[in-house]
Parts: sequence; structure tokens; C-alpha cells
Amino acid sequence: MLGLGRKKLPDSLSYEESRELAQNGSDKTRADLAARIDLRPEVLYFLAEDPSSEVRRRIAANAKAPRQADLILARDADEAVRAELASKVAKLTAPEGRDAQEKAQRFVEQTLEVLARDQATRVRQILAEALKSVAHAPPQVIRRLAHDAEDVVACPILEFSPLLSDEDLLEIIASSGVSSRLCAISRRANLGEAISDAIVQRNDRNAVTELLANGSAQIREETLDSLIDASMTETAWQPPLVARPALPAGAVKKLAGFVADSLLKKLQSRSDLDRRTAEAVAEVVRQRIEEGAAGAADPAAEVAKLKKAGKLNSETVGDAVLAGKRDFVRHALALMAGVDVDFVDRVLQGHSAKGITALAWKAGCSMRVAMQLQTNMGGVPPAKALHARNGDFPLSVEEMEWQLDFFASLGQESA
Repeated sequence: MLGLGRKKLPDSLSYEESRELAQNGSDKTRADLAARIDLRPEVLYFLAEDPSSEVRRRIAANAKAPRQADLILARDADEAVRAELASKVAKLTAPEGRDAQEKAQRFVEQTLEVLARDQATRVRQILAEALKSVAHAPPQVIRRLAHDAEDVVACPILEFSPLLSDEDLLEIIASSGVSSRLCAISRRANLGEAISDAIVQRNDRNAVTELLANGSAQIREETLDSLIDASMTETAWQPPLVARPALPAGAVKKLAGFVADSLLKKLQSRSDLDRRTAEAVAEVVRQRIEEGAAGAADPAAEVAKLKKAGKLNSETVGDAVLAGKRDFVRHALALMAGVDVDFVDRVLQGHSAKGITALAWKAGCSMRVAMQLQTNMGGVPPAKALHARNGDFPLSVEEMEWQLDFFASLGQESA
């Protein structure tokens, strides 16, 4: 006689033995039973309604559980059971044949639809991660997950699912004001020009940055030109633009005219430049070197001369930042802000987005120039840079004055 509470089940069980254990075995015995793949489907189906959540969880994880049992478990009261089921059931979406399998596939689809509406974000997230690259998932389930209220559910589908059509994506781009979702779409492989245009038209800075970094995304030359023009102020776009594959010659020449020296060197080192384009970039490099040498003689004198002529302003500083004229910028900021060059160096070397923004404000520069100073001269990563708020400085006057006082105190401590 088989002990109902024995610690380890035998390797082989008859149908009668397994049914008896499913009905009267201990919690541990029933849990062990639920994990087996050699039981009759009706026994596993019976265990899907077991009072123990651990038993039901193991049935949810059991690949041999009948699809009818999965549908029952999709409505289970225990979130852990539903989460376990969500990670398993996505693997069962590939067609397994017709006739007898069609009914089982209908149960799979019904189960997925129930899980896609689950009240627990974790369950829907697990389902989305499991289905994001599955080509045979039910399209209606994928669309529901793509429109989910939670980013952790929608974004994996938006970034990876092959089942979303261009029409689906255009609808989501047009209706979504959430940057993270636009960014997820921007990272999709092999985006077409229509999708790229739609993303650019949303004017979402982060999404465009992701789009430009996506080497497989197709971008119309006219759109690319407009983004290059905009990158003169949106400096975070310059590195991915310089790195984009197959840049048109005109785009390369335009970028060479204003990107920082480090990016100009990357442009010059591209292996896909034709002879004329390579020569044009080399000429820009030569001019930069000559200008740098001329300016290096006495940048303070040059700045003072411009100040006297009434030509030292925010635009002059911004142009110098983009041209890589670091010494000129240091002296210009010092004169315009009424501080010494050591103070400017202390702020720039502090890599503080707030400190650099405050310095730009003190010097009478625009927030656009403050952004350029942060990323081009202050070593602030684009993702951590401060950006304009409603076209103005994002910090209050009090905050910026505090920043300036802070860096002034650092100078006194080192004196």
C-alpha cells in the first residue's frame, strides 16, 4: 500500500495511485505530484484546483499540464500562481499542428488574453517579457500589452514584438505622450522612414536621441538634415549623428562645421568617406588647428577686444564652445561673469550640471549655451545634463546664487 504522506514519490505511479495521492496525499506529496510530467492529464487538471497555492503554482509551471488547467489557473487568486503561468504559457504559442491541437491552441489564446488583463502589473510584465519576441503570439494580446498603462509592460512589446505593424506603431506614436514608449519604439530594429518621421515630429528629445543611435533605423535625408541643424543646440544628438552608418556627404560636411574637436576626429576617421568629403573634413580640421594656435597666443586679449567692440555675448560663447575653443570660452565666461578664470575652471572641472548652469546664467548666456557648456566643456553626460524649462533656466535665482557661492567657497578653502 502506497503511503499517502511519504517523503519521496516512486519513479513510477499507476493512474490509480496518482489519483489517490492527488486526493488524499499531504501538501508536500501533492506538490511533488504536481511537478511530475508523467501523470495523466486528468490528474494534473484535478490538481489545478488544489487548496494549496504551492500545488497550483507547480501545475502552472508544469509544461504537461492540460491547457484547460492553464485557463483555470489564469484566474487563480494567488499572484505567484498567475506569474508562474505567464512565464510558461508564452512558450506554448507556436503552432503544433491542426485538428486535435487546434482546441488546445484556443485554450492557450484564451489563457493569454486573461493574463494580459491581469490586475497585477507583475503578471502582465512577465507575460510581456515572455511574448516580446514571439512571432506566433495572438496579435490581439500583443496589441493589448502594447497599450498597457504600465511602461514595464508596454515597452518590451513596443521595442521587440514583430507582430506590431507600422499602422499599430504610428497610432501609438500619435497618441502617446510618454517619452519612454517613444524611446522603446525608436530602438526597434529596421524602423522604416515613416516611423522615424513620426518620432521626430513628436519633438521628444530622448526619443530622437535613441532613434539617431539606432543604426538600423531608416531616416530620410531631409529629416536627417533638420536634425543636424537642431543638433547645434541639442548637443546630445551630435555623438549619435557622427556615428550613424552611411552618412550622406552633405551631412558629414555640415557636422564638421560645428561639432566638438573630439567628434570631428571621429568624423575624420570614418572609413566610408569619399575622397572629396574626406578632404573637406581635413580642411576643417586644419582650420581649427590654425584658429586654435592663433587664439592660444592670448585668448584674454581676444576676449577683451570683443568686449570693447560690444561683440562679446552669449552667441559668441556658444559658437566658441562648438568650435572647441576652450581657452577662449574660459576667459569669455570669466570676463562676462565678473570672476577670475580660476573660478571658471573650478566650476567646469567640478562636472556639476547645476554649477555650470549657474555660471552661464551669471555670464549672461542663454540656457542653450548652458547646455552646450555642460556636455562639451564640463564633462556632464547628456543624460544628466540640465535642460531648459519652458525655454528658461530650470533653477531659481536663489539656487544659482547658492551654486556660485559654493564654488567661491571652494576657492577660499584651497587658498
